[in-house]
Amino acid sequence: MSELGLAVSCSVSAPNDGVPPNIEGLFDQIGDWEWLRLDSDVRGRIAFAIHQRLLARYLTSGMRVLEIGAGPGRFTIALAQLGCRVVVSDVSSVQLALNEEHVNAAGVADSIEDRVQLDVRDLSRFGDGSFDALVAYGGPLSYVFEDAAQALRECFRVTRAQGPVLASVMSLAGSGRYFVESFLPTIEVVGLDTFRAFLDDGDQRTLASVPGTHPCRLFTWDQVQDLVAQAGGEVLAGLASNWLSLGPDPILRQFEESEELWNTLLEWEERFCAEQGAIDGGTHILFAARAPAGREVVGAASVTEVVTGEARPANSRDANIT
Repeated sequence: MSELGLAVSCSVSAPNDGVPPNIEGLFDQIGDWEWLRLDSDVRGRIAFAIHQRLLARYLTSGMRVLEIGAGPGRFTIALAQLGCRVVVSDVSSVQLALNEEHVNAAGVADSIEDRVQLDVRDLSRFGDGSFDALVAYGGPLSYVFEDAAQALRECFRVTRAQGPVLASVMSLAGSGRYFVESFLPTIEVVGLDTFRAFLDDGDQRTLASVPGTHPCRLFTWDQVQDLVAQAGGEVLAGLASNWLSLGPDPILRQFEESEELWNTLLEWEERFCAEQGAIDGGTHILFAARAPAGREVVGAASVTEVVTGEARPANSRDANIT
């Protein structure tokens, strides 16, 4: 099976022969694959490193962090190693059990305040401003479809004013570029008009008739910026996950043979992933955002973006990593 069957990929191939009717069931079913995918090849290891660098840019020791869609714990461990106090959450009880197992094995269990099973669209168990920061890696916002703005609004609500919300979504253009070999086989199944409709909005439910299709929404960078504005927030940074690292795996593996070359490659990757022309070009889009100080998180009418210290209109399309 190709990545996500014949459809444009959200991530590496998961063992899902027949997609469960709900996202909780999907992540119950794929189990420890979420742990393995960021270490299964060089591309995954580079993506993990870039995600970690964004964490280190915005988070500091002692912060209380809510982790949404924590899965089996790779980023939970990274947060603990940064000195954060973490409330772990996931829609899947299976993923939460795996998270506890891996976190315990890493020796950082003391950094975990709690583990809760919840849906990102409803964080009502937490009061306003309960956390210093929130992390939603692994694409939780890609799995709530029409409710993505509601979900992100909840993320802003439970995070203190101007506290960072770090998240990732699946990338439409970048996934298409990397998995273009799936286009024609998918068109054979669904037809050209249906495939065009999918590329118009990135909703892979359009391709449900294709065996193995992953039910998620893929985004463009423009759509991510619109989403943040709709949720009443402002964009701090945006970058691709995987750019140079979408090159040939044998070549990338040679960089791993030298610590100096590996660190240099990561520096290049981070730099290029933040270029405006590259943000859409990875398999995922990473972004940092926040709820403005002293402003109720309700709508998008007066939202601004913060770009290298300057406030700009929300449709400026210029947000970048600083």
